[in-house]
Amino acid sequence: MRAVVFQHEEHEGPGLLGPVLQAAGFSLVHRFRTVRREDVDAELLVVMGGRMAVYESDQHPFLREELGILMDRLAYERPCLGICLGAQLLAAAAGADVFPGKNGFEVGVGPVRWTPAAQQDPVLSAARPRTVVAHWHGDTHAPVPDATLLASTDRYTQQAFRLGPSYGFQFHLELTATELGRWYDLEADDLQQREKSLQELKAQLPRLKAAEADNTELLHRLAHHFARAAVGR
Repeated sequence: MRAVVFQHEEHEGPGLLGPVLQAAGFSLVHRFRTVRREDVDAELLVVMGGRMAVYESDQHPFLREELGILMDRLAYERPCLGICLGAQLLAAAAGADVFPGKNGFEVGVGPVRWTPAAQQDPVLSAARPRTVVAHWHGDTHAPVPDATLLASTDRYTQQAFRLGPSYGFQFHLELTATELGRWYDLEADDLQQREKSLQELKAQLPRLKAAEADNTELLHRLAHHFARAAVGR
């Protein structure tokens, strides 16, 4: 089974997600800011995060191409996973508006609250009521037509959704504390311009480290969901 991974930044790979997808029987096919028409037929499509915004497709034409692939996959009910920018692209492909969030830049380690619907979800029902994850986004999206809202934070309501066999996560379940710390170092200048304290952000990393086992287990459940969906096609 193929899991095609759309990657937008060199440092934003699949992280913890890669090994669990492979353990579930997927072989990873990486695309960097490009698509192929055959990606419509892959058993799974994973769309990662990035600095660019969904509404910046004029500057980044590959986003328009990715949206086309996602729209076709949704039409055929083929599984997709969107993470951060990827979740916003998936939401846009389903007909939701994506826009700069009015509540500011959400970055750091913090909990998401799973909704009652998530507590009945085949993948997320085993999660704690609050799960500690990594956040890094300034955009958000309107409610996704026909989707089920799965998670929220105090800052933004739209944090996760399910649409058919597909999932979108605004946050980063795939990030380890070590990798998030590396992101902080890479983006230190930008974070300072946004008046974010690098010291305070790094002080939160032990909380993410403590959550890695639980987050990895959720990713395993997600990977097996996609494997079952692929077999059922």
